[in-house]
Amino acid sequence: MPMVMAAAISPTAMTAIEQHVRNHSLRLRQLIDMFVQWMESPAGVAATPAAAQRRLTTLRLQFSAMLSRFDIFAEAITQRSEHDHGVWLSGLDVLAEDALIVPDAPYRVPPVVCYLDRGIGAAIRRVRTPLPGGSSNPVTIIRVPRERMIGSGIGASIVHEAGHQAAAFMGLVKSLRDEIRERHKDIGIDPDVVTVFMRWLPEILSDFWSVGKLGISATLGVMTVVSLPSVFVKHVERNGTHPTPWIRIKLSAALGNELYPHSQWAGFSALWEELYPLNDNTDPHCIFLRRLEEALPALSQIIAEHRPLALQGRSLRDIMPVTKRLPHLLLERFQHWRKHKRAILEDSPTLVMAVMGQAKFNGRLPAYEESRLLNNCLRRWALRRALDTGERCAFSISEQKQREFTALTAN
Repeated sequence: MPMVMAAAISPTAMTAIEQHVRNHSLRLRQLIDMFVQWMESPAGVAATPAAAQRRLTTLRLQFSAMLSRFDIFAEAITQRSEHDHGVWLSGLDVLAEDALIVPDAPYRVPPVVCYLDRGIGAAIRRVRTPLPGGSSNPVTIIRVPRERMIGSGIGASIVHEAGHQAAAFMGLVKSLRDEIRERHKDIGIDPDVVTVFMRWLPEILSDFWSVGKLGISATLGVMTVVSLPSVFVKHVERNGTHPTPWIRIKLSAALGNELYPHSQWAGFSALWEELYPLNDNTDPHCIFLRRLEEALPALSQIIAEHRPLALQGRSLRDIMPVTKRLPHLLLERFQHWRKHKRAILEDSPTLVMAVMGQAKFNGRLPAYEESRLLNNCLRRWALRRALDTGERCAFSISEQKQREFTALTAN
């Protein structure tokens, strides 16, 4: 469908998707031809109806899987023709890819494609994970809830999902589980608490990634997602995959204080307790939440100091932009934007989201101005990527023509 150039997915993502669809379409066509040839062969003619039906149904399942994969990509790409949404999504692609960048990364940042959907939570389909039918996903696809558009909370959703991708690349879940299993007795964490944290660890790591990249903007973003009726916020699902909302906010604040020590985290934690007080000392959920809360400082330190093999001696703290996300520095950067309007263009997308969230938390950025500023940033990121792509293509064409001219004159 038609779209402006700034709304398009990256050429790398488009190429990967096109190659994936083409290769599997050709393979499916070959299977269909082989089935037709078999049916016309003596073996097929002599086969029982049941044998022919088995082959046909298997082929139909493969065809259905191909259509499912096509629909996954089509849903993400056709939204790029929507007015405003298309360009915003392209800007979010840039934000997600920036969130995956770390110093001397042990992986190559994959192409990312974002798309909108219903619901209140984001989700990710990681690169190289199975698609319907078992084929490997060629790009990272992030589903963005429409209700998150358009405010700084969208940054928390995008970077959290990017954290899942980064954790998978570096094998963080397994290595961190092993470390917690070895150290929990030495640091005095209750075994029952450890068991629950182990189940929640993939989400906890992604929240760490979000806080590490965005500071308190990540905590504010999570808060908007998990602000639900009290019964849901405090209910502990020990076999669930997501942390209980009440403890998730407390954990986000603990992770923030571990990376960027400041009184704001204690203040935020206290505010959360005012909104959702644990005032029933007989409620087993409240009692267990307090036990979980006691372990948060120790857990946060273990995560920040974790040194996976993929980082070759560096800790997770070392790969986070700690020196650029301190609260006072973020506010100073916001004041710099006020004096120099174009200074925001110099900053990376994750830094922009971190500055906006900090300014919002400190009451310096009203909601209306936040939406306007984020709208402009998403458009600029999308346009800049489109222009950079156009320049690279033009340079490549110019280089090719120069080589052809040189070869022609040499002859």
